[in-house]
Formats: sequence, C-alpha cells, structure tokens
Amino acid sequence: MTVFFRPHWKATCSVIFLSVILSSCMSSNEETSPPPKEERALIRFVAAEYSTETKPFLEKLVKDFEIKNPLIDVELQVANWDNLDGIYTTMISKNQPPDLLNTNVYAHFAQDGMLNDLGGIISKELAGRLYPNLVAMDRMNGVQFALPYVASTRNLYYNKELLDKAGIKSPPTTWSELEKAAHQIKATGAADGFGVDLTDNETQAYLSYFFYGAGGSWTKDGKWTINSPANVAGLTYLKTLFDKGLTDPEPTVTTRDEKQRILGGGGLAMLISGNYFTSVVPKEFPALKWDKGPIPVKDGQPPITFAVQDVLISFKTDHTNKEALSTFLDFLYDDSAYGDMIKREGLLPVTSTVGSQLSVQDNVMKGNLDALSKAMFYPVGEPAWQAVLDYARKMGDAVLYEHLTPKDALDKLQQFAETKSGR
Repeated sequence: MTVFFRPHWKATCSVIFLSVILSSCMSSNEETSPPPKEERALIRFVAAEYSTETKPFLEKLVKDFEIKNPLIDVELQVANWDNLDGIYTTMISKNQPPDLLNTNVYAHFAQDGMLNDLGGIISKELAGRLYPNLVAMDRMNGVQFALPYVASTRNLYYNKELLDKAGIKSPPTTWSELEKAAHQIKATGAADGFGVDLTDNETQAYLSYFFYGAGGSWTKDGKWTINSPANVAGLTYLKTLFDKGLTDPEPTVTTRDEKQRILGGGGLAMLISGNYFTSVVPKEFPALKWDKGPIPVKDGQPPITFAVQDVLISFKTDHTNKEALSTFLDFLYDDSAYGDMIKREGLLPVTSTVGSQLSVQDNVMKGNLDALSKAMFYPVGEPAWQAVLDYARKMGDAVLYEHLTPKDALDKLQQFAETKSGR
C-alpha cells in the first residue's frame, strides 16, 4: 500500500514570510541608526617664544601629537614676549580666548571667573610629578587655576676677562662690593660696569632684586609693602649707581637680551640674568670667558635666591574639551619631549622626573633646582599683580631722570596697588 505524505505548505510559507519580514526590519533598522559620529576637539594654544628654538620645537610636537590623536586639532601660535599680551588680549576681546596660554600671570583672570580648574583636568600622574612649591603658587582658594610650565633662577653673570683686567678677584656679593667693582671696571675705560634693565619686560625683576636684597618684599601678611623703608633703600641705591655712571647708559632702552650680547661682545662687565644665559650667550660668543655669582645684597643682609616661573592657564571657551586638554598636557609634559625642550631653552624643569634625570647628568642643574626649592618669587597669586606690574614698568624713566624720587615713585605704586586690590 502506498502511503502519501502531504506537505504542510501553509506552515512553510508562513516561516519563509516571517523570515523575510524580520530580515527586512533588521535592514531597515540598520539603515536608520548609523554609528555615532566621532567628535573632533579643538585646542587653541598660544605659547611664549623663549628663543629661536621654541617655534620649531613646538610645531614638531604639535604635529606628532595630532598624528597620534587624529580627533584633536591643535592651533598653535608662538608669540614673542613683547607681543604676547596684545595677542591674547585681542583674542579675549573677540570672545575667542586661547584654550591654553603660556604666560607669567593668572590671578586676575581667575578672579574674573575666566579660567578652568586645571586640577580637575590634568591626569593624576602629571599632578604627582609637578614640584609642590610651584603648584602651590598657582592655586587660589583651593582651585588650581594655573600649572607651572618652566622656571629660572637669577644670578649675577659676568665677563671674567673684564673683571680680571680691573683687578677684581671674585664677583661682588654686596652692594658696596658691586659699587666698588663697577668703579674699577669703569676706570679701565674698557666697558660699562653693571647692566640694568628697566624696560617693559624686566623692570619688575630689577625692582625685586633690590627690594629683596635690602630685606624688603612686594607683600607681607596679605598686604602690599611696596613703599617700605627697605624697598625705598633698594631703589635709591639703584638710582645712585646710575647717577654715578656705574651702570650701562641706557637702562630704559636696551633690554636684558641686548645687554647680554653687549656683555658677550666685551662692552659690559656684569648683569643679573636667568640660567638661560648659559645656553644663549656662549653660543653667540664662543670665545667669551664668563662665570656667575649670587645677586648682590645690601651689606649686612643674608644672601637671596630669586626665581621666576611661567605658567599654563586654560580659558573657558564654547568648545572646552577637558579630556582633550588632559591628553595634550600629558603629551606636552612627557619626560622625553619636555626634557628636550628644557635643555634646548636653558630653563629649569618643573617636573620631578625630568629634574631628577637632568640633575644626575649635571651638577649645575642640581644646584639650580635646589635653589629653586628655596627661592623667592613675584606675588603672582595677587589678582592686582598684572596691573601693578604694568604700572611699575613705566617707573624707570621717572625715577632715573628725577621726575620722581624713589620714595615718591614707590608711594604712588603702593597707593595704586592698594586701590586696585581694595585693601
């Protein structure tokens, strides 16, 4: 007997039909839900130019960073210190402030609520490598508004041949020794004795050398002390050197960098400068015999160590990307790249890892970093510091050419600082 099996064609058709519908639905969903689009980040970075090495170094660093981080664009602008303030001020006025700025001030921007809290942006690893004493100066009310970027200590640099010619056995360490040495050098007729920079970039530095050298300060216990008797004594002494013809003839005209070249060429015996002197001047004047000593202080005062730190700050923008900033900062402070930059520029590192590496190789670096840990600095945490600095820059001519006595000039600066600070 033949048995016939009747196919369940209705069920089969139903399965096929359902499969087609499901397949169609899946295709439809895939077409209407494309993968999320990757977002790009922008970092506008305005950096200060320390030497002719700065721009090519940073351009290469940014290029390498963008290759490794293709979704982060870094717009780099490297500006000479003479033009830096004007550049970022213009950007701010156009409501396009830099995402990252290399500068030497920050407190007034922080007070106005313009800055990001970098403490909440940088990686824990980077935070742990920055020198604590520098980090502390960049913090206001517990908020990390700035990060130390580079530092320098200041010393008296001198042309050894000129001192030898004048019969000076060792560099002066006190004001009376400095005056005597400058007299001896002037008497040779070969060069000017002591270089003084009261131009826009360094007036505050020379005021600091002689304020601190007299036992004075810019502030004390939260109050401005600009017109203290010690500070008046410091500025009066500086004017006395000028009046006696013991300085270079143009303190308010030629800059520190220009005076360094004059020293290198044999036209100036001594000036106070930063440790970058050692990587700049000998390159231009390979035959120069030079050395350094401490900043001279008022007779009876203990020796001083003075240092300067430059910082990075981050403005709040309409495109702030904290993750991108953190990634870039890690790259910027990477031991290899950062160490290379420090050696190129002749500056001091602000990270313990690079500091340790360079100190092992160089006893001079070790000594400079030890001095940095004990140094006095500008009062950068004062919101009025930028305004006070700008006011002080205009004092040189008035004091040297007797439009104002040193006391009158410092009284006016004190009053300005108190008014600006509201205290």
